[in-house]
Amino acid sequence: MEPAMPQVQLPQGTIHYGDSGSGPVVLLVHGLLVNGSLWERVVPLLAEDFRVVVPDLPLGSHPEAMHPDADLSPAGVARLIADFMDALDLADVTLVGNDTGGAICQLVAADHPERLARLALTNCDAYENFLPPAFRPLQLLPRIPGGMWLAARAMALPVSRWVFGLLAATPIPPALVDGWVGPARRDPGVRHDVGKVLRRITARDTMRAIAVLRGFDRPTLLAWGRDDPFFAASHPERLATDIPGARLVWIEGAKTFVPLDAPARLAELIRDPDATL
Repeated sequence: MEPAMPQVQLPQGTIHYGDSGSGPVVLLVHGLLVNGSLWERVVPLLAEDFRVVVPDLPLGSHPEAMHPDADLSPAGVARLIADFMDALDLADVTLVGNDTGGAICQLVAADHPERLARLALTNCDAYENFLPPAFRPLQLLPRIPGGMWLAARAMALPVSRWVFGLLAATPIPPALVDGWVGPARRDPGVRHDVGKVLRRITARDTMRAIAVLRGFDRPTLLAWGRDDPFFAASHPERLATDIPGARLVWIEGAKTFVPLDAPARLAELIRDPDATL
């Protein structure tokens, strides 16, 4: 049996997280309908030199529902991450985000930069693309009676593995997908949480964030999978122009889930943003 993950009590609820290695802190942020296991190939590579902290955020694959009154808007989840860093007294943090988590990291950097030393974004929502058009129908589910329950049942079908597979160039282990879809199937509270998230996602948040990040003064890395079908190449190029000093590095052969497709390259770039292979 795997050891239980550590937990921290926040005003929004209980957050489970992984904590590996020692040294400067790297905080890895996943996106919608996955959890911290998205980073499982990156964590051991970074833990050789860093303290790597990976929370399971309330984005639909978390093990424990939040309090009913928790603010799970994008800005609310960004506040939760700031509270998480405060609770663990994390300082000089390298904040790394993927997919929906990248949009939330932009909001953390815009609204709560106090504990950040660096920002790194892999393929993620930005500007008007929050959510990407292909996934916007998900926002209708919490508005349909029983919609979240039906979606959770559908996620147990083999087609869910195919859908997740569109996000990665490499095969995703079935056990990983099972771990992502299981919490929403089992727990109505988790379904309620992700419904709240879906209802509140709007490009107004990412547009507001980039307006602030035009004055962001921390080193920023954009490590972007070249073969992504959902996040256009124009978005990291715009981010590289808008965020002062941001460096854009293309990762060949990777799609949205860069942590699965190119863990060694991503770890190398997080370790040394000027690294070349």
